Amino acid sequence: MTEFVRTAENNFDNLADFPYPPNYHTWQDLRVHYIDEGPKDAPVMLLMHGMPTWSFLYRHMIPGLVAAGYRCIAPDHLGFGRSDKPTDIHWYTIARHTEVLTSLIVELDLTRITLVCQDWGGPTGLAQAAMMPERFDHLVIMNTWLHHPEYEYSEGIRNWNRNWHEGGLFHRPQPDLGLLLVLSSGLAPREVVFPALVEGKDPGLSGEAAEVYAGFAAPYRGLPDAGFNGMRRFPLSIPLDSYHNGNAAAQTLHYRTLLHWNKGCHFIWGCTDDVFTEAWGRTWAERMSARFDALDDAGHFPQNTHGPRIVELILAGKH
Repeated sequence: MTEFVRTAENNFDNLADFPYPPNYHTWQDLRVHYIDEGPKDAPVMLLMHGMPTWSFLYRHMIPGLVAAGYRCIAPDHLGFGRSDKPTDIHWYTIARHTEVLTSLIVELDLTRITLVCQDWGGPTGLAQAAMMPERFDHLVIMNTWLHHPEYEYSEGIRNWNRNWHEGGLFHRPQPDLGLLLVLSSGLAPREVVFPALVEGKDPGLSGEAAEVYAGFAAPYRGLPDAGFNGMRRFPLSIPLDSYHNGNAAAQTLHYRTLLHWNKGCHFIWGCTDDVFTEAWGRTWAERMSARFDALDDAGHFPQNTHGPRIVELILAGKH
């Protein structure tokens, strides 16, 4: 039996712009949460999050996509959001996250899928298109990557990885990473965010900053330290110099397979991101002969700051 913790349901009450009722998929002995909005017989928008976010990231995109006639499926990786959180850090691998997502797609029998992916939603989501292409019609790729031996990891991503090792900024009990979404949104300065994170104190936010913080902190509020292990494992799984937990050989296969993708493909990129740079996004788009739309003032989490604009671009890119 898998040892896990489960976030209290009332943590998710009254989150701003997030009225969506929960749905659950069972994978082995664990509960995987997903949002399911829009007509059940409509073409699907599969909205994949990464680290340290959850389906709340898509709160400003779901209404516009549903209004345009799509069914929006937005899962939470195990260890994130409303999904169960195994407590053993070694339980988490990218291969396992990928298999869990496959099981959800197959159980719901999703077809006519447009994949919208960012961060770790890229390796887990693009794996599905590479291995089950008949279920997918279109790819929307934002601020992510697929490992391959020629890929040059940015200093931004190396620094992110370093900070999760001993002595790093995030190598601490119950790291409050909801604060990083407030910072990246431009809603609070570094001199507010980092002291609160390091000292574990209330950042004293108000207005929109408080709403964003409440949403991204909700999955972890009240959990023991082991409930944060899914979040910890993602940065430690980046296959910088080793193939531990990153599913790197499979990522390489998926990358090379998708270079021959002959259906719709569209890159939308937050161009101030120092982790997945604009230059990398443009290079990848060119290799896939795909449209590239630059969000010049967006960072690593464009869904969080430019949701309605991304919806406009997605819909325009499909016509």
